[in-house]
Amino acid sequence: MHDDDQVCLCFHVSKRKIVNFCKREKPPVPSLISECLSAGTGCQWCVPFIKKLHQQCLDGIENPDLPVSPEEYAKKRGAYRKSGEREPDDV
Repeated sequence: MHDDDQVCLCFHVSKRKIVNFCKREKPPVPSLISECLSAGTGCQWCVPFIKKLHQQCLDGIENPDLPVSPEEYAKKRGAYRKSGEREPDDV
């Protein structure tokens, strides 16, 4: 996923904004990332992905990343919105 790709599709919050928020504010728990433009508070599809980025920031990874294309991410989110369930490999 590229820096300007959206992680939170409900509120259009990019990976760059989430990572910069984590690096700047150093939230001790991922739920505080909701203070970054309400990320994760809509359909909640992105919550596991936000948690993953948060952990990578805590671990000191220079360029946190999500190993999924924006197209695949949106497709899986669409399936989640229809069924309310995640596939085992969604994170």
